[in-house]
Amino acid sequence: MTGSTSQAILFVDGYNVIGAWPELIELRDGQGLDIARNQLAESLANYSAYRGFETLLVFDAYGQRQAHRSERFTQHLSIHYTSFGQTADSYIEISCAKFRNDLRKFEKRLIVATSDRAQQLTVVGYGAEWMSAAQLGLDVQLSEQKVKHRQKPKKQSKQRFLSKSLNPDVQAKLAKLRSNLME
Repeated sequence: MTGSTSQAILFVDGYNVIGAWPELIELRDGQGLDIARNQLAESLANYSAYRGFETLLVFDAYGQRQAHRSERFTQHLSIHYTSFGQTADSYIEISCAKFRNDLRKFEKRLIVATSDRAQQLTVVGYGAEWMSAAQLGLDVQLSEQKVKHRQKPKKQSKQRFLSKSLNPDVQAKLAKLRSNLME
């Protein structure tokens, strides 16, 4: 966990979320797990930037015989692959337990996104907030809609000339300026 200025730290149980979001299930089953993982990472990168969260997307080692590794995906999102034999659940739970003794707990929220009931009870016991995978999906969609709404271009004036779209006071000042220049 890095010491950024985020308002919250969000842990996401990657495979749990992939198995809960219909669009990711479809990607996983149709195009493969790598595509679903990448789409989840893209969605969470945008969501994390919008919400100002430091997000840790955690995946099980998934049969890979390697040590824990992590990669910085964006400023707000890092992806963590657990060590061989370690589950995403245990990685997240250990991180939550460590956070109890971290001074950041006084200034940041700790949120865990998973639909695993046993993990929910464990992380809440460590003082973290819990969010279901479905709720995370809804929150991600809502954030995407808000961003799209902000990015919509403003209605353009149907006037032929730029000066006609200016407010009347500015139009009057421009007219006066034009008349002074012609004299």
